[in-house]
This record gives sequence, structure tokens and C-alpha cells, in this order.
Amino acid sequence: MKVLGLMSGTSADGVDAVLADFRGSPARPRWRILASVQRPYPAELRSRLIAAGQGAALPAAAWLELAEAVTAVQLEAARLCDPGRAAALVGCHGQTVWHRPPQQGCLGVSWQLLLGPQLAQQLGRPLIYDFRAADLALGGQGAPLVPATDAALLRMEGGWRALLNLGGIANLTLLPPMRGPERRQPVRGWDCGPANTLVDLAVQRYSGGERSFDAEGGWAAGGRVVEALIERWLQEDYFQQPAPKSTGRELFGLADLERRLAQLGELLPDHAAADALATLTAFTAAVVAQDLRRGPPPLELLVAGGGARNATLLRELRRRCRGLRVRPLAELGIEAEQREALAFALLAWWHQRRHPGSLPAVTGAARPAVLGVRARAA
Repeated sequence: MKVLGLMSGTSADGVDAVLADFRGSPARPRWRILASVQRPYPAELRSRLIAAGQGAALPAAAWLELAEAVTAVQLEAARLCDPGRAAALVGCHGQTVWHRPPQQGCLGVSWQLLLGPQLAQQLGRPLIYDFRAADLALGGQGAPLVPATDAALLRMEGGWRALLNLGGIANLTLLPPMRGPERRQPVRGWDCGPANTLVDLAVQRYSGGERSFDAEGGWAAGGRVVEALIERWLQEDYFQQPAPKSTGRELFGLADLERRLAQLGELLPDHAAADALATLTAFTAAVVAQDLRRGPPPLELLVAGGGARNATLLRELRRRCRGLRVRPLAELGIEAEQREALAFALLAWWHQRRHPGSLPAVTGAARPAVLGVRARAA
């Protein structure tokens, strides 16, 4: 079955679209990527989404206009990726604007901005969306959801295999080995902490809005890393919290950046912008390395997401994850920007097949669930 997957992540830089074909067993499907595209958000829309994701107060009319704008870009990406309308089904994640994990005595909630029925009508095909709600209703984090699809799409190896997504937030998947005493261990996964959120915000701040990201990590490459500050940050509550856990801009947004830059200024009063970017970039790598040391040691780390293009971040990962082979997921046939869109195409196919898409060992939900809400074209 041909399925179109649409994904827009925490970085809010645009929509990734993948047209894929799935056949065979839902648990271990045969799959092939047929096409993929990226459709960036207009700069003004991206700014509004980032502000909304950090708690900006908006009137109801503005929220509706924002949902319309997001839906319009999703539609453009879908049409660019599948101009021949080959897909029989579409899976769309929508744009997360707020995520609150479960708290004491309170279920979690997560808001992915999208006009689902409208998009289904415009595409003229069934659409699966709102993928996180069922897991949240069962007491889960609602995130990350990609570890389940990683386990289905990628073959196991002789040892543990780690997959790292470097989007706005860094998240990990750990796949158990194919053989040996640990082969029956559950797939693991969690949100590590910030990846591009803080770095991108710092780039915008220091460039006066002229730049939105540190291309290939070139700006950070010229700075000093303040290791003492990184060690202090690693002791913060979120980084000491065991999985299951998930997070977003609500925790690692502009207010968090300003706090960290103030602490950097106290330790290094004469610091340059490059020093701040170098320290924030190294911090992302240090958080991932710390998390990997707490679990079963993997043989390799496969890297995807926009941060996979940041050469400085990859150097920091290799330096801090000593003894671990670090390489791009693209070497296995899934480009950095394809992984999550492919995942939501698979989750939509699983919804069609009534196959559970969540892993309680990852999200903490009471049981697995078929994910997503179906909208049909009239």
C-alpha cells in the first residue's frame, strides 16, 4: 500500500514529506521510499509557531489562522511529494505547539496544530492525524513515537543499536540485539533534551535575526566550550530523570536560553557569540552521551534529523561517545529528513491495519494502542 507521511517537528522549520510503499507483516514490513520533499515554512510563519510553542498568548482568531497556515503548507508538501496521487492514505503529524507530559495525578496532553478534516478533503484521501492522543489517554507520554517504527523498519544487529534524532529536541531509540540473552529486551526510547532549539534561538539572537541556524556548525566551531557549565547543566532535574520522559520548547525555549546565557556570562564575562554556540552545541552532545552511559552499551549510533548536518555537533558526539561508532542513518537508505515522515507514514498504515503503534516500555502507557484519528474526504 502506498502511504504519504507528513512531519513537522519541534524546530518548526517546515514539512518533510515521504511517499512510501508498505507490504507484508505489520511487525516487519517490506518497505520502499518512492519520493520525498521538504517544504520550508515561510519565515513569518516559523516565527509565529516558535513564539506559540514558547507560550505566547494568542486570541482565538490568531490560533485559527495559524492552524490554517500550517495546514496549507502540509497540503503543498503533500502535492509536491505525490503529484500523481499515488498514495491511498496520508499520515500527518501536524505541528506541535504545546506538550505537557503526565504529572502527579494528571494525564499528559499534547497539541499538534492541524485542520485534519480540511486537509483530508483537500487531498481527497483518508487522513490519519492526532497520533499522540490515544497513548496520552492511557497514561503515556505520547512521545517519542518513532522508536516503534524504528524497530519495524530497521534490522537488528549482533548488539544494541542506537538511533539519535537531532531535531529541535534530541531523542534516542535503543534496539535490542538480534541474538543472545538480551534479544527479548524491549525497545527503549526517550527525549534526551535540547538539540537545535537552544542553538537556533541563540543564532537568531546573536545575528539580530539575520540567521536562523548555525549552518554546518561553522559559527560554533570557532568558539570555546565551557565544560564546567556543561557539567553543571547535566545535573538539572530533567537530565537526571529516568525514562519514560518527553519534552519540548515548553522547557527548552527562549526563557531557558536566557538563563543559560546569563550563567555563561557569570563564568565567562568576555565571551563571544561563538563561545555560547560552542557550549550549547557541546551541551547537546553531552546530554546524549550521558544518557547512553546509563543504558545498555550500543555498538553504533545512527544519526538523523537536521542536526545530522552540523559537523561541529557530530564531532562533539564522537568525542564524548568514545568507543562508539557514530554514522549517519543515510548510510542505511533513510536520509536525515526522511526518518520521521517515513515513521508517520508507517503509523498511518498501522492504523489502517489496526496494528498498535505505541510501545509502553517507551511511553509508559498502560498498554499498546492503535494510534491516530481518521478523517475521510466527503
